[in-house]
Amino acid sequence: MTDAEEFDFGDNVDTATFEQILDMDDADEDDAHEFSKSIVFGFLEQADSTFTKMETSKKDKDLKELSSLGHFLKGSSATLGFTKVKDECEKIQHYGQKKDETGTIDEPDEDKCLKLIGESITKAKTAYDEVKRLMEQYYAKLEGNA
Repeated sequence: MTDAEEFDFGDNVDTATFEQILDMDDADEDDAHEFSKSIVFGFLEQADSTFTKMETSKKDKDLKELSSLGHFLKGSSATLGFTKVKDECEKIQHYGQKKDETGTIDEPDEDKCLKLIGESITKAKTAYDEVKRLMEQYYAKLEGNA
């Protein structure tokens, strides 16, 4: 059993996907988890600045930019297995394209889309905060600091 399988991420992290990132670590090195840790914490920094950009774009009512930022963060969170962040960012992407949350039905009301984007940003940030807390605990445990 691997470290990630033993750690309780709840439904915030898809363990199988996250394991693929951990598989890239060099187990023979003293800093065995440095590679995955740098990817995870790089994502967290990137997500933090992306949320700031989303808030600015929301104030500017820039749906196209919101869709782009949602798409960007959806991809990087999916790569790491951060499912709740990914799901909300996918909704932001769709709402920014003036679609429903699934991306299949047109939603011509821009104000409604902006309201829904605001709700999804809040949910994505909450999920991000939880993932950040879990990753800090996980890597502290691996390094024997927990």
